[in-house]
Amino acid sequence: MSTQRNHPVYYRSSKDKEPAVYAVKHRNSEVRSASRSGGVFTAISDDFLLHGGVVYGCVLKNNDKAEHCRAETAAERDRMRGSKYIQSDMGDVFPQIRQDLESGRKVLFSGTSCQAAGLKGYLGKDYPNLFCVDIVCHGVPSPAVWREYLKWQSKKGKSEISSVDFRNKRDFGWAEHIETIWLKNGKRIDSIVFKNLFYSHRILRPACYMCPYKDVIHPGDITIADYWGIDSAAPGFNDNRGVSLVLLNNDVGRALFAEITDRIEYIPTRIKNSMQVPLIKPYPVPKNREKFWSDYRENNFGYIARRYGGTGPAAASRKWLSNIKKRLIHVLQGDNG
Repeated sequence: MSTQRNHPVYYRSSKDKEPAVYAVKHRNSEVRSASRSGGVFTAISDDFLLHGGVVYGCVLKNNDKAEHCRAETAAERDRMRGSKYIQSDMGDVFPQIRQDLESGRKVLFSGTSCQAAGLKGYLGKDYPNLFCVDIVCHGVPSPAVWREYLKWQSKKGKSEISSVDFRNKRDFGWAEHIETIWLKNGKRIDSIVFKNLFYSHRILRPACYMCPYKDVIHPGDITIADYWGIDSAAPGFNDNRGVSLVLLNNDVGRALFAEITDRIEYIPTRIKNSMQVPLIKPYPVPKNREKFWSDYRENNFGYIARRYGGTGPAAASRKWLSNIKKRLIHVLQGDNG
């Protein structure tokens, strides 16, 4: 790859332009099935690996911990695909990246906006062989809540956990958000408890409510996310198998994108159609956040799941009413099967 760059360490300036925005799907259906959204991270990182570069990204370790790792092969990189709705431990990744950069290796770093900005701040200078992809996030949830959630599911299932999928796209489609837990006794649990806690924003770290990286221009050369709202932005492009929102923030990002177009399907879209809330502004502190944490400290996780995670009587009633409504619609439409 011949792409070069020249930008200041501090990424935001008065000269920043609006990013070019695309809806993207990887041409390989298996890649998309294994990816969080449209598989654009795989397309970009494949280009680095093919040319002797290294890739840094987040992997899930022992089901209860996320950490950043280094990859030189596709197999190592593949562990970075998919959703991880917990904070990644950076460990000694920044010094490793500096060593790779100083030795002349091309480096692709993927992480949240604050992690990408943190890397640039750590390095203290620009490297023409460093490329950053930042991932739009809602915020970072408490790792303690995730661990307690897994313990609760393990106890209910009477078995240790074998593996987890934060968002099981293969079985439920891209539009759904259902976490699946496989137990060592062969049982499987499909749940929305952690999803409900996460999207309630009660379990986010305090700093996330004041995130300074919510803006049209992000720290990465390329910003990626799920393209929610794709049906209005690009009618007919969505097949519920995943579509990536891709923002090309600078000339380096545009050059990187040009090198992967043979691996992807893509459509340019208008920037106003891509301005999701987690992209441009942090979520406010929920009014009952303190009440949640008081309940969390004073009760077991089963209580938290019932009261806040969507497993209590009220949630069951809502699900029952929803099923009745769906059945009535089928009857009215003449579908009794």
